[in-house]
Amino acid sequence: MNAQPRRKLLKISMFGITYLKDHNPYMIAWWSAVFPGFGHYLLNQYVRATLLTLSEVIINTLAHINEAMVYSFCGKFELATAILEPTWTFGYLVIYLYTIGDSFRIALYQNKLTHLVLKESNNIPCLAVTASEIQYLEEKSPFFSAFYSFFFPGLGQLYNHRFGLAFYAMFWWWIYIWLSKAHEALLTLLLGQLEASNNMLNPHWFLFMPSVLFGSIYQSYLATLEQNQLFRLEQRTYLSKRYKNSKLRIFS
Repeated sequence: MNAQPRRKLLKISMFGITYLKDHNPYMIAWWSAVFPGFGHYLLNQYVRATLLTLSEVIINTLAHINEAMVYSFCGKFELATAILEPTWTFGYLVIYLYTIGDSFRIALYQNKLTHLVLKESNNIPCLAVTASEIQYLEEKSPFFSAFYSFFFPGLGQLYNHRFGLAFYAMFWWWIYIWLSKAHEALLTLLLGQLEASNNMLNPHWFLFMPSVLFGSIYQSYLATLEQNQLFRLEQRTYLSKRYKNSKLRIFS
């Protein structure tokens, strides 16, 4: 009797591939500290991650966290203290610390689930055809996913067929570029007008950009590596079952 597996390793839907995978909990917590929600993206918890990133942008803006950080970096501690909005700052701190701890806890538990699910006999899906999308496991280049994300965050996610996250990232990158005036400041800097370039930048919105850029690069690179591993695991599982009675032993 072939019982249904209690746990599933992955799910292929129109939105992409969602899966369990071993993670370094400290790396997950670190990305949550860099930008709340990023750690949850790495754990394939896309809805809560998206809501956490939205709360980061909204509450950070209301509390003036980024402006206070810029003043602190410049040694202007009185201005940093004066610009903070206490009501929103305390709420921001609570959510920030919770997000780090929650992502760390989930990473530990998902590691246990991954070990359990890999021990079960499991038919791994490799293709999903829906009315609006075709999703499948395939091998891709981690270099290209990181390369695309470097030039425009979201493109690496689109390369990995995670189109919802891709267009969400692309939308917000346009917002950051527009509100920070990063492109105008870069052009002015290239023309040799350093002071005008500095004055043009909006520090609040510009400070989001490094975290988003490198977070996008890391997420797309890691997702490509993990999906390549799933592709090879699916092929290994299928071929082992398909040729289990063969005398030729490819897998030991």
